Amino acid sequence: MEKKNNNTVNIKNKRAEHEYFLMDTLTAGLVLTGTEIKSIRNGKASLADAYCMFKGTELFVVGMHIAEYDKGTYNNHDPKRDRKLLLTARELRKMKNKVQEKGLTIIPILLYINEKGLAKLDIALARGKHYYDKRETLKNKDSKRDVEKQLKGY
Repeated sequence: MEKKNNNTVNIKNKRAEHEYFLMDTLTAGLVLTGTEIKSIRNGKASLADAYCMFKGTELFVVGMHIAEYDKGTYNNHDPKRDRKLLLTARELRKMKNKVQEKGLTIIPILLYINEKGLAKLDIALARGKHYYDKRETLKNKDSKRDVEKQLKGY
């Protein structure tokens, strides 16, 4: 029996690149319940207000919304619960040391299903942008778009 390969789930944090300078990125696994993974496969998750936080030596993603599974019964999950991230001890130590610097935080960038059917979360070490940095980013984006339009002949 052949398995269908519908790995088209790519849930992005659209605010991340606008609000932060992204530095180091890592891919982490997630500890999920059955109804959570089914909701993610249906594309019913949001990373809009999510961030990562250390509790002891473990890293958790906080504020990530995964909608309740529509066919779930009393076994359904809490949509906003904290979810543990699976990283190696070396990666956790490295991230914890960097986060202790002033102004750095860890934010989720992309939630996706890999080829094995597992949910993965790309996280990044980030520094917040000031208002003038955001304006500069928008100007650069607009100028790149204008150059591409001229090259295409619009």
